[in-house]
Amino acid sequence: MSPKFNVGDLTVHRIIEQETTFLPARELFPQLAPDLLAQNRDWMRKAGAIDENDTLILCFQSYVVRTPHHTILIDSCIGNDKSRPLRPKWNMKTDDTYMRGLKAAGLSVEDIDFVMCTHLHVDHVGWNTRMEGGRWVPTFPKARYIFGKTEYDYWAEQHAKAEVPPFGDSVLPVVEAKRVDIVGNDFAIGDHVRVLPTPGHTPGHVALTFGKAKDDAVFVGDIMHTPLQLQHPELSPKFDVDPAQAAITRKSFLERYCETDTLCCTAHFPSPSTGKIRRKGNGFSCEAM
Repeated sequence: MSPKFNVGDLTVHRIIEQETTFLPARELFPQLAPDLLAQNRDWMRKAGAIDENDTLILCFQSYVVRTPHHTILIDSCIGNDKSRPLRPKWNMKTDDTYMRGLKAAGLSVEDIDFVMCTHLHVDHVGWNTRMEGGRWVPTFPKARYIFGKTEYDYWAEQHAKAEVPPFGDSVLPVVEAKRVDIVGNDFAIGDHVRVLPTPGHTPGHVALTFGKAKDDAVFVGDIMHTPLQLQHPELSPKFDVDPAQAAITRKSFLERYCETDTLCCTAHFPSPSTGKIRRKGNGFSCEAM
């Protein structure tokens, strides 16, 4: 069975594609001083978030949420058959881990009504498409794909200047198949799904909030990558387009959900990846429920 939990009237499945070492902590976080890493090393190791070589351990996963009305997939992970030469673990992948995860959750690609992307980075769009007959086609044939306008316009502009491979193989083919809705931050699906603007990591990055009348669950995307950023929200990874804005967004997000009942579903924290935001010293923690 895939990891599954219920919150409010939602059923949430984690579809894990990889949970593995990623980059050394001080490479991902240029501001991370050796003494600050040393102060946090022990609890990070106990949390399974860093290995003995100070390499961060990240999970790469999608969430599938069943509301009373729809089945919605959030962030489509890495994908197969994609040319990613800078990331050997992602490059021209052919394994069936992701599809087995869907099947274990009792789902098929035809069951997905919406695919929502928090942003359009490589590890959040990969399974938007799959290779069929020598061309990229939408993986989820019945789904509407939801992309934020600010995010889409930013990457379209970048791609026009110089090829952005994930945009070319995992975003544009879905647009060409006319399966996409480009939406503003006021977009909602029924009375259960809303958009929360969270810029910084990318210009149009959003979190996605689920629940009737209140936020039973929030899907974080890349507001934060590792539990270290809960204790030190000022730390922004080198992939952030605007690191200063990302730090402000992260602190604001953590304050918003701190000491609430909202389940925080992270994209990349090691398993269990989900929990409730609580104060801890001068920072925060994400307490598994």
